[in-house]
Amino acid sequence: MAPDPWFSTYDSTCQIAQEIAEKIQQRNQYERKGEKTPKLTVTIRALLQNLKEKIALLKDLLLRAVSTHQITQLEGDRRQNLLDDLVTRERLLLASFKNEGAEPDLIRSSLMREEAKRGAPNPWLFEEPEETRGFGFDEIRQQQQKIIQEQDAGLDALSSIISRQKQMGQEIGNELDEQNEIIDDLANLVENTDEKLRTETRRVNMVDRKSASCGPVGCHLGTVLLRTCVSLARVWVALGQNVYS
Repeated sequence: MAPDPWFSTYDSTCQIAQEIAEKIQQRNQYERKGEKTPKLTVTIRALLQNLKEKIALLKDLLLRAVSTHQITQLEGDRRQNLLDDLVTRERLLLASFKNEGAEPDLIRSSLMREEAKRGAPNPWLFEEPEETRGFGFDEIRQQQQKIIQEQDAGLDALSSIISRQKQMGQEIGNELDEQNEIIDDLANLVENTDEKLRTETRRVNMVDRKSASCGPVGCHLGTVLLRTCVSLARVWVALGQNVYS
């Protein structure tokens, strides 16, 4: 796999920053001895301009890599942190060049410590997840697309389940409406039957009162028939109440 141009540019930029720190220190030593350093000053100024251009190039490369999804967002954040550190170094070096900041030996020591911390061209190699370690940009992109497709499939399945549950809820609601209509019909039927039962009961009572003036056989037959009708009506009412309950 070809080396990443961003990190190769980053390494060369760090070397320029280190060279600037060394030359500023050298210039200051000459000036303390009372020596003039016009050539050294010109060299430092040219290196600072080169450092500025390199940092601008790193910003452009990083923006292009992130916008075209050549690197992950996590990797973009890591490179941005490195770039911010370089910008800070540039400001310190510029201040030291103008004799407004820290001594250049301190800046150089800081640069050396940062380089020692990196230990490799890619300073984030040891923090890379196991799932993507050793993968190229295309492989990481394919893995991300696969994850997105799996998430989309899961969302589709969830949407299908929700749709089925909604349909079941609608069917249950329709069934409840039908059952309520049946219960209303039974309630009306029970009410009508109960009214008929009260009417027949009144007729039986009238027959009982007139039984004294009727013959024993005729009155007995009439009473039996009426009581049979009343019993059947009561049974029908009881059945209706059981269904209603």
